[in-house]
Amino acid sequence: MAPVQRLRPYGGPPILSHGFRPFFLLGALYAGLAVPVWLGVFGGKVALPTAFAPRDWHVHEMLYGYVAAVVAGFLLTAVPNWTGRLPLQGGPLLALVLTWALGRAAVWISAWIGWFPAALADSAFLLLLIAAVAREVVAGRNWRNLKVLVLLGLLLAGNGVFHGEAHLRGLAEYGTRIGIAACLALVMVIGGRIVPSFTRNWLSRENPGRMPAPVGTFDLVAIGLSLVALAAWTVVPEGAGTGAALFLAGALQVARLVRWAGDRAVSDRLVLILHVAYAFIPLGFTLVGLAAFGIIAPGAGIHSWTGGALGLMTLAVMSRASLGHTGRPLAASAGIQAVYTLAVMSVLARVCASAHPAWSGALMPMAGVLWAGAFLGFGLAYWTVLTGPRVA
Repeated sequence: MAPVQRLRPYGGPPILSHGFRPFFLLGALYAGLAVPVWLGVFGGKVALPTAFAPRDWHVHEMLYGYVAAVVAGFLLTAVPNWTGRLPLQGGPLLALVLTWALGRAAVWISAWIGWFPAALADSAFLLLLIAAVAREVVAGRNWRNLKVLVLLGLLLAGNGVFHGEAHLRGLAEYGTRIGIAACLALVMVIGGRIVPSFTRNWLSRENPGRMPAPVGTFDLVAIGLSLVALAAWTVVPEGAGTGAALFLAGALQVARLVRWAGDRAVSDRLVLILHVAYAFIPLGFTLVGLAAFGIIAPGAGIHSWTGGALGLMTLAVMSRASLGHTGRPLAASAGIQAVYTLAVMSVLARVCASAHPAWSGALMPMAGVLWAGAFLGFGLAYWTVLTGPRVA
């Protein structure tokens, strides 16, 4: 995302001057606080007044709460660059932030207010986000990004399925898989733009030579077949056909990542973390493929996707975009490098806990503590960046 140049006059608090500011900050803090609460629920020490089963509450708030917030922050900042139009600021942005917060509160107390009112309140945020993005895409005639609206629509549909399924069946299986698939599709599409682009920019300045391959037919084929594999997994998560499709998608995503020359940009941690995060996509495909054949527990691959690909990629994008859009140098401080380290360790611990259930008793709490440290650490390190004025 290049910094937005065209702005309407704005004299309000800096945190409401761009969409990335409130959503990155609140999303990170929420992710850091929700996981310790989940550990308390999982350990039987905390009871929440939610209509969701404990596992569903955790899954929903990470996918449709945290990830949705970061997606909103990214799109509300990127779409003006894509369309050449003005960004959402001030009161309208605050209304969207409050709608997101209302959804979080409604899910937490859904046992008190009822599952359907909670579902309506929760879905309102994604509905308004789609409306805001659609208005800009259509007004700017930016038709090439209509696919982003399709994926947001899939995320909204998945949220509705999640609420209905949790109420009718007691556990949201399809709603979980739809949400994961939609979020992974967003990372494959948008990450497929920004990872090689940022890598190329750094290499051009610091290490000329082999550059990331340009986006082309191979990327379209890799994304298309990966989406087919995700669709098969969403509908039928087990079986030889699904497993084979997942393995093929994993191999294609490995090849895609190798083409981006990340090995030549290791010394820039803001670039390196993008490649590390994306690497959890093919790892997830492989592990979920093994689970389709009954070789390993499904949780290992699912947490590779959710904690690794989604969690690390959102941290990577938040840390880089926040610096660039506030006029600060694109350099990873010691604090943010520590955040990256904690997050990677958390994901590896959580994946291993699922892959080897005998270790879960020690690794799951460790993963939760590391995760909380990473995301709360991001909030602390970037508090001034996201709440203060842009630097000259």
